[in-house]
Amino acid sequence: TFPLALDVGSGRGYIAQHLTKEIVEKLVQVDIAENAFKNAVESEIPTVSVVADEEFLPFKEDTFDLVVSSLSLHWVNDLPRAFREIHQVLKPDGVFIGAMFGGDTLYELRCSLQLAELEREGGFSPHVSPFTAVSDLGHLLSSAGFNTLTVDTDEIQVNYPGLFEIMEDLQGNNCSWNRKPLLHRDTMLAAAAIYQEMYGNSDGTVPATFQIFYMIGWKFHESQARPAQRGSATVSFGDLAKIDGLLRRGRK
Repeated sequence: TFPLALDVGSGRGYIAQHLTKEIVEKLVQVDIAENAFKNAVESEIPTVSVVADEEFLPFKEDTFDLVVSSLSLHWVNDLPRAFREIHQVLKPDGVFIGAMFGGDTLYELRCSLQLAELEREGGFSPHVSPFTAVSDLGHLLSSAGFNTLTVDTDEIQVNYPGLFEIMEDLQGNNCSWNRKPLLHRDTMLAAAAIYQEMYGNSDGTVPATFQIFYMIGWKFHESQARPAQRGSATVSFGDLAKIDGLLRRGRK
């Protein structure tokens, strides 16, 4: 049971509705969008809502037993700083559990739009938010001070009728400063044709891939297990070849 937890980028409280008092006794929800709290989902645990930036968390050091974040950190401008802020507000032996979009998310859409813009306009600008590579995630968490790290990745594929339905679903979800404010109609039509040709399914739909990174990191405490000192092993890896023989002898 975690006495006090923090949900970073909570939105309407999507995590809170799945928590119980046996897991979390009190939850603080943080989001930079004040409107998100106006239609918050109900939860059985006491919650407090705070409007704040993930990169500047307004809490004292060593405050929370648990910090969670679900699918919001890909919006952050300075991800290393956000990780440092999360680490700072955790108590020693506290844990951070997060999930974020990254890697190859929407690679089909990105490629189709770039090829269409190159063909029709002679250049391209980003129309999909930038994403962190999974190979960088462990290093970022470690640099922020987390230890005993676990990083995993998963891909979810969603089928849409076509590119225009994908764009409608993602409307307003590009945080790139240098993006073009408008895509020409003929460029969009070309992108839709390229998308269908390169990635289309046999039933006429097109796939959109979302790659999700899952991460767990702990804040150091003296009670945590540590790796043994180098050279302190009492068994050689070479002895592993003898295990089968020893087991057979033991059974006899």
